[in-house]
Amino acid sequence: MYPTTSSETDPIAPWFARWRAAGHTALIPYMTAGYPRPADTPGLLAALAGAGADIIELGVPFSDPVADGPTIQRASQRALEQGVTLASVLAQLTEFRARHDTPVVLFSYLNPLLSYGVERFCAEAVAAGAHGLLLTDLPVGGDPELEGLLEAAPLALVRLIAPTTPPARALLIAARAQGFVYYIARLGVTGAGRELRPELVQELRALRQRTTTPLAVGFGVSTPAHAALLAAEADGVVVGSALIDALDRGGIPAAAAFLAELRRALG
Repeated sequence: MYPTTSSETDPIAPWFARWRAAGHTALIPYMTAGYPRPADTPGLLAALAGAGADIIELGVPFSDPVADGPTIQRASQRALEQGVTLASVLAQLTEFRARHDTPVVLFSYLNPLLSYGVERFCAEAVAAGAHGLLLTDLPVGGDPELEGLLEAAPLALVRLIAPTTPPARALLIAARAQGFVYYIARLGVTGAGRELRPELVQELRALRQRTTTPLAVGFGVSTPAHAALLAAEADGVVVGSALIDALDRGGIPAAAAFLAELRRALG
């Protein structure tokens, strides 16, 4: 069995240790910063925290989000059209953090960080109250110098594992992950789905038998039934597109109600 990466710079690990000891599955909603309007973000984050979010993934809008489906692409484009930048996302996080302690993982592509300056970003993200970072396009081994810089920062560097990742590499990724591993539930891009792949449960079980790193699963999680099924197999469940769909239907109250329904399903 491969051990969880142990690091004093991992502020999310203690949360998962407590949740695992209590038999609690973490609910991890994703929301695009600045959507539907920039002014909405702090209040929306507060509503998600109140509805049962254990960790919030706050997406940095990006013009070429290759891993995101139509719903998140649309939200990102709308946010960019309204002038949302990485700096404004950090300002929104700072406003939320003034009243709430729910951990926040910043979800981004690499280009915004390179443009902003990686060291500057790390310092300002920590000051704003971020607990972690998920970069969709920085694979393990892709840029050892940059990875080393990020792993040494006081942010948990969350890693991704896909269904097509070979077993040996999946264990390497899990060993390098900080905070948790994000297990991609399906091939392709993000988006609400009607059914989960039947192989998913067995894949999660096989990985959990070989690593102690917390596993959170996302991409296509859309219903309370999905959440209930995954609660027995994963340490966390991520929901994004379906949450944005709920926000589009009925605003912040509908998004919070949908998330509370998933929280009840997780137990």
